Amino acid sequence: MNFLNTFKKAASTAAMGLSFVAASVAMLPVASQASDITGAGATFPYPILAKWAEDYKKAAGVGLNYQSIGSSGGIRQIRAKTVTFGATDAPLKGEELDKDGMVQFPMILGGVVPVVNIDGFKPGELRVNGEVLADMFAGGISKWNDPKIAALNPGKSLPDQSITVVHRADGSGTTFIFTDYLTEVSAMWKDKVGKGASVKWPANSSVGGKGNEGVAANVGRVKGAIGYVEYAYAKKNKIPHLTLLNRDGKYVEPDDLTFAAAAAGADWFGTPGMGISLVNQKGANSWPITGASFALMYKQPTDKAASAEVLKFFDWSFKNGKKQAAELDYVALPDALTEQIRQKVWSQVSVK
Repeated sequence: MNFLNTFKKAASTAAMGLSFVAASVAMLPVASQASDITGAGATFPYPILAKWAEDYKKAAGVGLNYQSIGSSGGIRQIRAKTVTFGATDAPLKGEELDKDGMVQFPMILGGVVPVVNIDGFKPGELRVNGEVLADMFAGGISKWNDPKIAALNPGKSLPDQSITVVHRADGSGTTFIFTDYLTEVSAMWKDKVGKGASVKWPANSSVGGKGNEGVAANVGRVKGAIGYVEYAYAKKNKIPHLTLLNRDGKYVEPDDLTFAAAAAGADWFGTPGMGISLVNQKGANSWPITGASFALMYKQPTDKAASAEVLKFFDWSFKNGKKQAAELDYVALPDALTEQIRQKVWSQVSVK
């Protein structure tokens, strides 16, 4: 079963809480629009948004219609005012927010992980550092038994198998986080490719996938593949990940504790729009490809009642959704931070 079907099945009991739709929100039934929240964007937070929506529907009777279409799509939708909130893992800059008349705040923290399809290796058994990982995605390392990979994995029998790079085919905040990390750790990648929601992938052998679910499905299908997904997608789909060397010289596994360690010293309000980078952070336990997923809302929304409902949803989720986040290996925002978001960010949204 591919990953998208797995999540659809898991969320079947939550159908009244969250609708995963590919069509425009404008095509939804009028009755649904009258009471439900509408959002669109990043696939990174979809698993936790689905769970929060399921529980919130039971608690408040209000559902969430969310289009998991990628960060670039979410930005387009909120700018077109077809949804009440947009979601992006590639935060907008302060000047963009000012121009659009929007606010931005983090919803959840998580990690992006390199995932692979090679026989005979358990999740986390193979190690790489940032430079080797960048060289693999650039195509400079094209075989799994390359000496550079072998040097980091003494005693391991690596296959003489070609590497196929699987990347996002759509504009993606997950891609932004991943390429932000590669740019930090590899001068070659910084000069040759750079970072962005969409980049030109230089590897000769590569294939694109739409959404985190599309990348997960392609990695699971293509022997010798390497890709990158938000950790919940790797874990739920049982796709092996690589262990990474972090900034402090320690090999670490991805989980909610190492994601939290990377975010521990974050100065959220030191950057306009709270759009900070959490990649390659200091700390012996820090996962080096950690990121946040952000919500975008208008300060002067056309539908004030709908925006008020969105804030109620996130307020409830911040207060009651920590356990669900941990179960899916996300990191919920600390209470002190969510209180600051209420006071400094949500206060700018006119809902009366």
